[in-house]
Amino acid sequence: MAIRNIIHDGDEGLRKKCKPVEVVDDRVRQLLDDMVETMHEFNGVGLAAPQVGVLKRIIVIDLYDDRGPIKLVNPVIIKQQGEQEVEEGCLSFPNQYAKIVRPAEVVVTALNEDGKTIKVTGKGLLAQALAHEVDHLDGTLFVDKMIPGTLEVVTEEDNQKEKKKK
Repeated sequence: MAIRNIIHDGDEGLRKKCKPVEVVDDRVRQLLDDMVETMHEFNGVGLAAPQVGVLKRIIVIDLYDDRGPIKLVNPVIIKQQGEQEVEEGCLSFPNQYAKIVRPAEVVVTALNEDGKTIKVTGKGLLAQALAHEVDHLDGTLFVDKMIPGTLEVVTEEDNQKEKKKK
């Protein structure tokens, strides 16, 4: 496994539509493992392949619960319902957060790391993460969907002030 470089805001690769994976092979499994390790290194909840410079329809999510990392190849949201207003950030936009309206529940079909078709139902934070990461595969970023006027940039100075309060 390896920690990959995360592409940041301004890189045109974040705006490109990703291509489907034809075969889930050892290279895809290696990428999935690298993405999980990279996401963990940067304390993320999700990561999409274009964020590490790979224009393939691959995402990983970890809510740091009993379920462990979720690895999805060619994910498609087949159902969504309800709405939730959430605060959201992105590893490609360090220290930036905004309010977004996301579905309260989603159902996603995808291939797992063995190439088998699976269905994942997500509510709350999992629904939010699934929607966010699938958006990345189509070149859509959270700043495209933010509620106007809600973008906050947290500086290192702000982080230091928060630490002193605690």
